[in-house]
Amino acid sequence: MGFLVLRKKKNPSPISVPLTFVDFIGSNLDSNLAMAKERIPDWLNSSLWSTTPSVDDRLHRFSLSPTTTTTTAAAAVSEPIVQPTVPVSPPAAASRPQYTVTSQKYEFRDPIDKNSNNNSNDNDQNASPSGVSPDDISRQAQLLAELSKKVVNFRELRRIASQGIPDGAGIRSTVWKLLLGYLPPDRLQWSSELAKKRSEYKQFKEELLMNPTEITRKLEKSAVDDHSKSESSGLLSRSQVTHGEHPLSLGESSIWNQFFQDTEIIEQIDRDVKRTHPDMQFFSGDLPLAKSNQDALKDILIVFAKLNPGIRYVQGMNEILAPLFYVFRNDPDEEMAAAAEADSFFCFVELLSGFRDHFCKQLDNSTVGIRSTISRLSQFLKEHDEELWRHLEITTKVNPQFYAFRWITLLLTQEFNFADSLHIWDTLLSDPEGPLETLLRVCCAMLILVRRRLLAGDFTSNLKLLQNYPSSNISHLLYVANKLRSQASN
Repeated sequence: MGFLVLRKKKNPSPISVPLTFVDFIGSNLDSNLAMAKERIPDWLNSSLWSTTPSVDDRLHRFSLSPTTTTTTAAAAVSEPIVQPTVPVSPPAAASRPQYTVTSQKYEFRDPIDKNSNNNSNDNDQNASPSGVSPDDISRQAQLLAELSKKVVNFRELRRIASQGIPDGAGIRSTVWKLLLGYLPPDRLQWSSELAKKRSEYKQFKEELLMNPTEITRKLEKSAVDDHSKSESSGLLSRSQVTHGEHPLSLGESSIWNQFFQDTEIIEQIDRDVKRTHPDMQFFSGDLPLAKSNQDALKDILIVFAKLNPGIRYVQGMNEILAPLFYVFRNDPDEEMAAAAEADSFFCFVELLSGFRDHFCKQLDNSTVGIRSTISRLSQFLKEHDEELWRHLEITTKVNPQFYAFRWITLLLTQEFNFADSLHIWDTLLSDPEGPLETLLRVCCAMLILVRRRLLAGDFTSNLKLLQNYPSSNISHLLYVANKLRSQASN
């Protein structure tokens, strides 16, 4: 099977909080200013942080509300949002016929609504603007040209995809499969590799999702000496039923004992899948497509749990699987869309391989566990903005585990709307160092973008803000995260 087992505080001195970094610089030139500037990176002292974004008061599912609702007036201060311009020159048109560049409008909407009236999805939070920007068209042209090459240049593919993959033409579906290592760079191998993997997944389902009664009957059919009576009835005679095949057997190798042990996990998976994105008809509702998609998600998670006894299923895995299945199931290529379940399974395994230790409770306190990763985020914030770090963790005593645990384990799928989450994942999957490094930078950027409100807030208001993160300009958020990478390298 190869891969498949996953498995000093001190009393701070008072610090004044200026309205902007520019005011902070101009306020005084005494020794206190010199000490403060040591903690604040020069690149933060910019008018870039003085503009005002829109504020979103939406609440997220699974958020833990503080016991009190006291807020400060400063909590209402909006944070700056500026979308950076990333000029990209389009390459020459692709020569291969299967990838054509068009300037048509692409809509990001639920596939269940494709044939419905134009106003049927007006209130869907996942709908995109009516058109695409010039930058999107340029990136689409570059990606299509890269995908048309006989051998894909992964370095170039990552560079382009990290800026965001435009919706439409099935580009994201193909690029994600490449970035996750599911597809090889040589396009001539794609067909054979896909056929091999999909056949393997089909075999997994046949072996692992089979009822013990069906297994017993299958064993009976393979027996060499069967009496005609047992053959006609489809049942083994009493003398032929082994101890391991008896429903009351408690043996570790008993297929019935294992079946009953799996029942609890299967029930948990079923509950979680039904709660996956209840605001999207693709995942939730009584329509046949939603039911079919739920069944596919359940089968993937059950097969994964049985193949990985060291980790099995952990609540929240459904949220990580959902974006993969959504993107693959919406591939305009009907053959690709039909195989979304198998493709999603293997890509889910590949993605989780970089985060498997976060889901293993026995490793929580180890150097590779979730608490160690949260500590890395805390240290990262301290290095880039010590004043904010000190206020959060020492002055207001907001433990990063209160908010970062969900951010990291669910890969930010619960902090932004679905379309924005896909954009963030484009960047996460494009990092050659692995998604985790970029994820920590994005989380740190999220804290820096709301630093004024955090510095003005107390424990209650700050915890509420971070557990219900406000709407943000995703391009700007990723720009700041990339700036943190540059600062770290310098």
